[in-house]
Amino acid sequence: MKTVALGPNKIPVPAIIQGLMRIEKMSETEVKALLDNCLENGTNFLDTANCYGDYEGQCEEILGNTFKANPGLRDKFILQSKGGITFYEDGRPYHNYSKEHLMKTLDASLQRLQTDHLDYFLLHRHDALFRPEEVADAFATMKKQGKVLHFGISNEVPMVIELIQKYSDIPIEVNQMQFSIVHADMCVQPIATNNHEFYAADRDCSILPYCRLKDITIQAWSPFQHGFIEGVFLDNPDYKEVNEAMQKVADKYGVSKTTIAVAWILRHPADMQVVCGTTNASRFADCCKASDIELTYEDWYNIYLAAGYPIM
Repeated sequence: MKTVALGPNKIPVPAIIQGLMRIEKMSETEVKALLDNCLENGTNFLDTANCYGDYEGQCEEILGNTFKANPGLRDKFILQSKGGITFYEDGRPYHNYSKEHLMKTLDASLQRLQTDHLDYFLLHRHDALFRPEEVADAFATMKKQGKVLHFGISNEVPMVIELIQKYSDIPIEVNQMQFSIVHADMCVQPIATNNHEFYAADRDCSILPYCRLKDITIQAWSPFQHGFIEGVFLDNPDYKEVNEAMQKVADKYGVSKTTIAVAWILRHPADMQVVCGTTNASRFADCCKASDIELTYEDWYNIYLAAGYPIM
């Protein structure tokens, strides 16, 4: 398994992360098999969140029960969770980055996960009312108490990170962003700069070069989804050209298009991790095979062009 030098301290971690958003219907035995499959394929990095499941905390609870039923299993993994998304009684979501709420969220996550600490804790979705001083204070308290070792954010832009770091000397090490062949705005916008035939909206404020500049590791989520989470683009007739281009590259390397979709992300020199949320053992193994492949310039740009993005 290829490793990624994560954050400013260049901590070596697996390039592939097992996402656990879809385990709400799985038994503890099935989750144990899922985790065993991770280890067999060379990764020990798990990603979850307080909001995953049919109700708040469900996926964390299932994972925690799996840890409890298998003593020593937790210690084999780098465990990451997220907080900041919460819900009204009627199920509507809202975001809350207050210190009180973040501390409460963390403690609830630790209890459900049946562990005394998280390796990484991420702020999940931007809170319009957040106070950076409170976030900084929450991070400092979590770290002092030994409940969190490293910190990050998710779906955030550079100036929000700068604002938090103004008040905190604890580094932001991770930014989890949606990124895939068909959701490649982070790459498209710089390429389309000053192109009068095509202007790409700058929706992320140059987050990709910013994270590279600041040694913040991007974790790419939904590597197979089109839109937000409307479905996969692999073998989707609405994405015929890009599937044909991917198949040609897959045939070249003797792997599946799943592997190529992940390898396309890993080829970027930003040294990203990829969050693969599949619970299918063979498909996850195909994801992990991507760490053994380095696409050529020609491979990468052929897929980019087939996805409909402009060059000049």
